[in-house]
Amino acid sequence: MSSKIVPAPITANVWKVLVSEGAEVSEGDTLVILESMKMEIPVESPHSGKVKKLYVQEGGSVVEGEPIAEIE
Repeated sequence: MSSKIVPAPITANVWKVLVSEGAEVSEGDTLVILESMKMEIPVESPHSGKVKKLYVQEGGSVVEGEPIAEIE
């Protein structure tokens, strides 16, 4: 299976990172929680696999479309 980049769905702050690089995840698992305008936006894994790379850290921010994680 090829790697898949998980993009940020919205411009937001990274409130919480729930996985680490190397972690096994299942489809639908929450990877990070973004915060925008007092709303929490969970970002889920598009498929089962291993977190190859995390591009964000708690307290950081992302722009819509920027990579959050890479799942292989």
